[in-house]
Amino acid sequence: MSEFFIQEKQLSRAMRTVVKNEAGKSLFLMVGRWGTKGDALSLYAMNGNLVAHIKQISLTFGNRFEIYKEFEKVGTMQKIFNWPGDFYYIRRLHWTVQGDIYNHQYEIHHFNQRIMKMDKATLFTGDYYVLDIPIEEDAPICICIAAVLDYWLYRKNNGKDTPLSYRFDF
Repeated sequence: MSEFFIQEKQLSRAMRTVVKNEAGKSLFLMVGRWGTKGDALSLYAMNGNLVAHIKQISLTFGNRFEIYKEFEKVGTMQKIFNWPGDFYYIRRLHWTVQGDIYNHQYEIHHFNQRIMKMDKATLFTGDYYVLDIPIEEDAPICICIAAVLDYWLYRKNNGKDTPLSYRFDF
């Protein structure tokens, strides 16, 4: 079982994001950007090899993302519904994502098998997302999925109006 650490609120931003192990060793580097059709995030091993990437393919009827492991397409991710909670499905892999997406506490499953568990942790160096991934070879795809969920979460929150109790523009 492996744990991967990502500095909080840096996962889906248009900046370089470093993914580390529990010892603090850098394992992956994620680069790219989101926002328009065709944008992508790429995940590289620290030796420079591309290990996975995820590409935004649709803006109509909700966003969809194609997931690639190295250069082979392994799945397409989309939001299925959001009542009573968000539910995401990755076609071809037959993975589902369920849980508290808003607080970064969710799991990815393949039927009854847990693929990944996302949580938060506070360490001496700051606040982190912790990805608990039992099968290490699933890590690149799981990191890409977590980046999409982070993107959807913060994009959705940026569009919300300020609550009435905080408005001072009479």
